[in-house]
Amino acid sequence: MELSNTFSVSQPIDRAWAVITDLERVAPCLPGAALIGVEGEDFRGAVKIKVGPVTAQYEGVARFAQRDDQAHRAVLRAEGRDVRGQGNAATTIDLRLQSRGAGTEVLIDTELELAGRVAQFGRGVIADVSGKLIGQFAQRLEAEMSREQASVPPATNGVAVASPARPAVEDVEPLDLMSAGGSALAAVMVKQAAPVAGAVLGLLLGWLLGRRSGSGTRDAAAAPLVVHLVLPSRSRTTAPGIDVTRGSNG
Repeated sequence: MELSNTFSVSQPIDRAWAVITDLERVAPCLPGAALIGVEGEDFRGAVKIKVGPVTAQYEGVARFAQRDDQAHRAVLRAEGRDVRGQGNAATTIDLRLQSRGAGTEVLIDTELELAGRVAQFGRGVIADVSGKLIGQFAQRLEAEMSREQASVPPATNGVAVASPARPAVEDVEPLDLMSAGGSALAAVMVKQAAPVAGAVLGLLLGWLLGRRSGSGTRDAAAAPLVVHLVLPSRSRTTAPGIDVTRGSNG
């Protein structure tokens, strides 16, 4: 399955590239996401998602296949799976930036491979959900770049200044996919969307988790990504056929 998304920011291309490849600044822009650890070249992240009463958990690994700072292009390979064995997903994400007047256009082409429960969704549903998530990300990214541009950093006299404390995972507001998907998708999402939404969001976070692969075009080591999907307990409105307590089948 191939998906394409495009959004624009008002910053020049070099500044946009510097920000969009700086994980510590970008991760909070992704709804429900938090950076929980940096170990050398590796980044550990978390994503919390809420879809009605359904609970699921995905784990994944992301790695750069290519990164070219001069051409403002990166290719990322990411894989994720449901820890209960109900589905898995793999993706190749091609990220490109292009100058558009005084601003920058961001193009994301995704090749998505789904198996298990996640494969039951049609392309239209997946494209709609991923498009809305990227739209929210773009709005937050624009706000972050505007905020930093408007602020004046204090004089440091050559002394390094510590980065702001990262928000703890438990303090991050979960992404409510019922709202993100819109009322037209609500009925479908209640039944099965947690697995596929977890894959889409986890893999979207994957291309953010390969930031420190160095300059120029090069391969990068795998960066472990832990994706937690935290939702409320089963309610009486749960769609039939959903088992939120079943363990892994292997």
